[in-house]
Amino acid sequence: MKKLLMLIAIILLGNSVVAQDKLYLIFEFMKVDNEQEQAYMETETFWEKIQEQRTKNGDIIGWDLWSLQPGGEAQGFQYLTVTLYNDPVKMMSSAGNFEEALKAAYPKMTQAELDKKFMSTSKSRDLAHRIYLEQIAATKDNFQMPLGTIAGINLMKVSDANFENYEKFETAVFQPIAQKEVDAGMRGNWGLMRYMLPTGSDVYATHITADMYKDYNQLFNGGSVNGSELTEAQIKKIQEGLTTRDMKYKYMATLVKKVR
Repeated sequence: MKKLLMLIAIILLGNSVVAQDKLYLIFEFMKVDNEQEQAYMETETFWEKIQEQRTKNGDIIGWDLWSLQPGGEAQGFQYLTVTLYNDPVKMMSSAGNFEEALKAAYPKMTQAELDKKFMSTSKSRDLAHRIYLEQIAATKDNFQMPLGTIAGINLMKVSDANFENYEKFETAVFQPIAQKEVDAGMRGNWGLMRYMLPTGSDVYATHITADMYKDYNQLFNGGSVNGSELTEAQIKKIQEGLTTRDMKYKYMATLVKKVR
């Protein structure tokens, strides 16, 4: 946990040296009532053009919209947007000229029309939870993440005492297994992300892992390239590793929109 706090301190001081080699993400979990589904999709279609301009302007490097399963109003969240950055300072400060991106996306819309769109945005969904993340490990791949991509989003909670052991477990044990599956064409990508904000003892989770597949066919029919080849020592490492974290919740997400 001390390492995490040091990292946040460096970011707040404006050190951008680490920004060049890492991916930073904002996850925004949305609650959408059943009767607002159509209105919400219209809202995100409106925002998609703005995100395209923000990407062209270099304010962000991408944006995604994911539909979450299990669905239903009782399941917490129904949609997830992900905004990608290559610089933590840009992410934390919301850097960039939003008005410029807005005017470029909708040059013919009046201020009254834009105000109406923004009002519709707030009515169509409840932005219930925002998380700031840094990616700390990922497989080497050329996965293009086409629309329809399936992602298993696993929310993990790790205690301060297990922070280092958990991250070592993911990178030393699970990442090589995922890499073999990527190399064999049995999955698209795997990544490990660490919470930057919020932090503290009351947070729901501290890490997220994402298992990506091009579709459900690859997910269910790909199998495991080394499931039967695991040695007793490897099985023991996996069992020990699982004790370092509490898997709080798993969503299956389908990619609906993408800007790059």
